[in-house]
Amino acid sequence: MPDYVHFHKIRFQMIFCYRGWVRLVYEDQGPPFLMQAGDCVLQPPEIRHRVLESSPGLEVIEIGCPAEHMTCVDHVLPLPNAGLDPARNFGGQRFVHHVAAKAAWRPWRLAGFEARDTGIGAATQDLAGVKVARLSGTPKGETVSHNGEFLFLFVLEGGAALTAAGQGAQRLAAGDAVTVPRGLAHSLAECSADLELLEVALPASIA
Repeated sequence: MPDYVHFHKIRFQMIFCYRGWVRLVYEDQGPPFLMQAGDCVLQPPEIRHRVLESSPGLEVIEIGCPAEHMTCVDHVLPLPNAGLDPARNFGGQRFVHHVAAKAAWRPWRLAGFEARDTGIGAATQDLAGVKVARLSGTPKGETVSHNGEFLFLFVLEGGAALTAAGQGAQRLAAGDAVTVPRGLAHSLAECSADLELLEVALPASIA
């Protein structure tokens, strides 16, 4: 890929690999690595990085805050660089490479679901959280709301019906995405057995 060593002046940025694979390299994080479908990374503010190659049909989900931000070229630092510091602090955040195949599943905030936590909440000191949720039992379809800054849901697999106050019911299928405003009552029902959801929340401890 025609990429170069660069960095972003940003508050928060995550990239989730939805389809295919991509090979990346990051400052102080060792040799290039492969990010495959289901994996994700947290790109802390101003960490130098470069995209090296990707599969045909690569699709990623990227959430950045602010959406419009400055991208700068680094003409000096080669990647991979000689340093190795996986715990390095970049603007109050640590780099994260979450590998789906190694993840542990624990109960999610909705009954009948379990989720794998990418570790982004801890790495950003609760600024943002990223999880993947799936069915673990029978959903109760309870109505909930949140008091956070931002809640984004993306349907990775399967489908469900999302009902929101004043909006009626919407059928969501793989590839669909929604943002749920603060205080909006909503519920998930009619979930398919293979349902998987990507959740991005600011803050991580959204309630």
